[in-house]
Amino acid sequence: MSSPPPEKPTCDVVVSTETADPNKVVLKRKITLLNGVAIIIGTIIGSGIFVSPAGVYIYTKSVGVSLIVWTASGVFSTLGALCYAELGTAIARSGGDYAYILEAFGDLPAFLRLWVALLIIRPTTQAIVAITFAEYAVKPFFLECAPPSAAVTLLAAGCLCLLTAINCVSVRWSLEVLSLSTYAKLFALFAIVIAGIYHIATGHTSHFEHAFEGDYDAGNIALAFFSGLFAFGGWNYLNFVTEELQDPYKNLPRAIWIAMPLVTLVYVLANLAYFAVITSQEMISSPAVAVTFGDRMFSSLSWTVPVFVAISTFGGVNGVIFTSARLFLTGAQEGHLPELFSHIHVQKRTPIPGLIFCCAVSLVMVTVSDVFTLINYFSQTLWLSVGGCIAGLLYLRYTKPEMPRPIKVNLAIPILFLICVAFLVIVPSITQPFNTLIAVIIILSGIPVYYVGIKWKTKPKWFTDFHEKFTRAVQKALDVVRSETDIQ
Repeated sequence: MSSPPPEKPTCDVVVSTETADPNKVVLKRKITLLNGVAIIIGTIIGSGIFVSPAGVYIYTKSVGVSLIVWTASGVFSTLGALCYAELGTAIARSGGDYAYILEAFGDLPAFLRLWVALLIIRPTTQAIVAITFAEYAVKPFFLECAPPSAAVTLLAAGCLCLLTAINCVSVRWSLEVLSLSTYAKLFALFAIVIAGIYHIATGHTSHFEHAFEGDYDAGNIALAFFSGLFAFGGWNYLNFVTEELQDPYKNLPRAIWIAMPLVTLVYVLANLAYFAVITSQEMISSPAVAVTFGDRMFSSLSWTVPVFVAISTFGGVNGVIFTSARLFLTGAQEGHLPELFSHIHVQKRTPIPGLIFCCAVSLVMVTVSDVFTLINYFSQTLWLSVGGCIAGLLYLRYTKPEMPRPIKVNLAIPILFLICVAFLVIVPSITQPFNTLIAVIIILSGIPVYYVGIKWKTKPKWFTDFHEKFTRAVQKALDVVRSETDIQ
């Protein structure tokens, strides 16, 4: 973990704040309102809507209940986005959940949030989306059978490496990938929605008969929400890059208000389309529901569906990679991660060390090819973290009422949201205690790491010497310096 910085920073740099001086090595405010909307939509509409419909239905066995879960997931995510808008404008800095927990509860809880993000949340999310991209990308070459698992794994790994390289080279290039993939995924979903509505309008409504018959209980409903909410994952990702967002007090809430209703409407209509065309058995047996839908509705053009879905998920991977590195950069600036995570490239102004680390851990995760296992694996930890942020919002309302809040939501919204989070965390703890035990062990394992790596200030001289030499070597190899520094 991190050690105390040397008395004289490496590469002879001086800590400074952002100014108009072109020699300042800082993150630039390059993200416009349109870019912000693209980040939210581009990250949300990734793999989820093309794989989660099967996950939701598997746990409910009911068309009607599945549609309710999807609608409620959209409303729930919008409530969360409103709460995060208050947090993001009151604490206008990059880091998202980590920064909010740090402000509200201090170092140790914030470090534990960073710890689980490092080991579970971020690499697992990137792996899920990359695997989904790979499954759809290779599908046109294996129309009559399932693609080989080795091909899926290798393509997912290649996707992660390519997008990491793009994010290392240029912020502008990564934003262009987000924008282009957003248009592609909206086109694909528009085609699915229109075809589904036409199918329903022409009298094909038999799949909606006895819509609420199924096999579900409170535990299964919670697991169904895990899949549904995974598809909405990304509504808080713009909060990770507020330091790079132009006029964040105005553009952050505007981007949320534009993106969230659009995504919710598209998701509900897309699921109506899926259920109108695909049988219950096909929904359970084929996670790649868009491929099955395309085979039924688009005939000779069915091969285009996996192509557009692959483009969509490609952009989704890019959005997660873009924001993950910023989270670790903020953690390093607070001294909660090794110093190298706070370094950015001198010319390109990109957080290269963090990007490379995220890629390396995600490459390990892609070896697990069952996306539903991965979703259930990290969801409890994720929502426990989100609940911590909302509890922090309420705590800051009480302890720091004078804090500037350009956006201040009605108190009922965070309270209602926190009750829903409690349901998502507590119910699966009862029905699947083993998964909960693993999550708790991973979280608690961060406590000794925190005290040894961060609180212990008198580390042996051999350790600090090694840390300094290693940092200098990486700086020279990657041409990076600490963020918010001035080249002499």
